[in-house]
Amino acid sequence: MTTIDRYGVMGYPVSHSRSPVIHRLFAIQTQQALQYELLQVTPEKLDIAVRQFQRTGGKGLNITVPHKSEVAKLCDHLTERASTAGAVNTLTFRDNEIYGENTDGIGLLRDLSINLNMTLEGANILILGAGGATRGIVGPLLEMQPASLRIANRTLDKAQVLANHFSRSGAVSACRFNVVPVSEKYDLIINATSAGVKGETPPYPAAAVAPETVCYDLSYGLKPTPFSIWAREQGAERSVMGWGMLVEQAAESFNIWRGVRPETAPVLKQMKITA
Repeated sequence: MTTIDRYGVMGYPVSHSRSPVIHRLFAIQTQQALQYELLQVTPEKLDIAVRQFQRTGGKGLNITVPHKSEVAKLCDHLTERASTAGAVNTLTFRDNEIYGENTDGIGLLRDLSINLNMTLEGANILILGAGGATRGIVGPLLEMQPASLRIANRTLDKAQVLANHFSRSGAVSACRFNVVPVSEKYDLIINATSAGVKGETPPYPAAAVAPETVCYDLSYGLKPTPFSIWAREQGAERSVMGWGMLVEQAAESFNIWRGVRPETAPVLKQMKITA
């Protein structure tokens, strides 16, 4: 009898996640036998849920909001990327130990540079939000040597902690949403808040958007997200949801688990069609 390896995505909420569809398509493409589950887990039950999945034979998990920072504390081993970020989105269970990685940053970079053909070197970047999602992308973005990277948040303290954390890696600063400097032109604005999942639109800095600004929402949906709609209303010519990042980071996770990297272009095309 053939054993089917078990994987899943854990978050709260998680019902909107398209990860099971993506990994099913990857499995078909690469001829891998596996199953992939949706696991809705509240923050207070995260530890128990992760260890139960491991104990019952699970091979790996993707971790999404709001657990990326907390789950890093459960790992026996962290990659350099995950350790630097202080956030994990990919768990691998091996030899009774938990290995943590963060594929968010590389997934975002692949979507921006390959799928969207964007040059990040010398760019001015504004990130909205200072949670686990931001932690996973700041390091890889700074490696591309942008001219500046600013983190804006409702509360300054949380953004400043992140800016200080990554200050040795490049020109990174922090501010509140309502005091984003608009004297400089932003080439890329990334929404890393969880507001889109809740259907909300935070007080984004409208004056920061120019027609040539690429507005990128890490969230995604069957319809345009509140941030995507807001960006269009401010005159941005390119307003992109996070489908590409979702597929690219999933491919990185799949490669970690299965030892083969699937082709993302056909999967991304199919996801956009079904969306």
